[in-house]
Amino acid sequence: MRMGVLDVGSNTVHLLLVDAHLGARPLPAYKEKTDLRLVELLDEDGSISTDGAERLVECCRRAVEVAEDKGATSMLAFATSALRESINGSKVLDEVRDRAGVDLQVLSGEDEARLTFLAVRRWYGWSSGRLLCIDIGGGSLEIAAGLDEDPDVAVSLPLGAARLTRDWFSDDPPSADEIRELRRHVRAEIAEIVGTVNRYGLPDQAVASSKTFRSLARAAGAAPSADGQYVRRTLSLDDTKELVTSFSSISAVERAKVQGVSSGRSEQLLAGAVVADAAIDLFDVTSVDICPWALREGIILRRLDQLERPHAGNRA
Repeated sequence: MRMGVLDVGSNTVHLLLVDAHLGARPLPAYKEKTDLRLVELLDEDGSISTDGAERLVECCRRAVEVAEDKGATSMLAFATSALRESINGSKVLDEVRDRAGVDLQVLSGEDEARLTFLAVRRWYGWSSGRLLCIDIGGGSLEIAAGLDEDPDVAVSLPLGAARLTRDWFSDDPPSADEIRELRRHVRAEIAEIVGTVNRYGLPDQAVASSKTFRSLARAAGAAPSADGQYVRRTLSLDDTKELVTSFSSISAVERAKVQGVSSGRSEQLLAGAVVADAAIDLFDVTSVDICPWALREGIILRRLDQLERPHAGNRA
């Protein structure tokens, strides 16, 4: 079957079409994204602005049209922290359903962490042992760990790169005091949950997913995406420390000139580097492997798992 996945995140709206069936790896057939930046389209009271709602409806309407044109027979549509935490989120969801024909399901932060962990586990397999999975989104940071496909522990913290950039930085580049205050805040938040995550055991392999981690790894010298999914890419603690230092002294425009950093991510990548550095350091791992699969793939895999397998007597 050709399945569509519509991911309404805090930064972007992603449409992914995959050819999938039970027992096989989902094969990407088409993808596109829109830099909607919902997390920046909030009114002072924390509600999504009228303009933001209109733009979201239009993005979802177009996604439906594209999915149909490309032959998708089903659509899984979900939203994460920006809609989850907005005051008028339920009203906006109703508008999207009524006007765009898309029933967006809002995932909890814990669900995000669990589904991302599922994708990472399937990518690396059982030989990776106990996995630690770290994912930096626009609005939140998800951390999960475990031995099985369902993690022992899954945590979501409000430490997304776009959120932190908006709430903590007033200049471009931000002042040394602002960066210090953000670093202190991020490390205090993550330190509170390290014991909870490690209670079940220390990881055999630490893995990171998300565009933020991929951009940081590329800026640190990892292979470009053109080299394919199967090239190993890593990000070390030394890398994150160097990136925090270098990104702190240059503007977003200058960051966008760094290899692997897009103009759409350059503004928030300093905050993302601060979070990545804190997570790798506080979980006491020297580096993380960058997984090409993340939340969208986890959604697809969970859906495939839920499909009823044919009875043996019905097989040809």
